Amino acid sequence: MQRRFLQLADVAEILNISASQAYALVRNGELPAIKIGGRGQWRVESTVLESYIQRLYDETRAFVDAHPFGAGAEDEAAGD
Repeated sequence: MQRRFLQLADVAEILNISASQAYALVRNGELPAIKIGGRGQWRVESTVLESYIQRLYDETRAFVDAHPFGAGAEDEAAGD
C-alpha cells in the first residue's frame, strides 16, 4: 500500500533534487504541503506530488510547443 504522506526527504529522492530544494518548493508555494505535529514537520500528499509532476510535464510540453526547435531566446544568446 502506498503511503498517503511523504516527508520532504522522500520528495527530494523522488524528484532527484536536494532536500533544501524540496523545502524551497514547499516554502514558495509551488508544491503544496502541510505542517503536522508539535515540531511542525512538512508532509506532501503523494497525490499532490503526482499532480505537481504532471503539471511540470504540461508546462514543459507547452514550452517545447512554443519553441519547436528546442532553443529559447536564452539558449540562442548563449550560442553566439
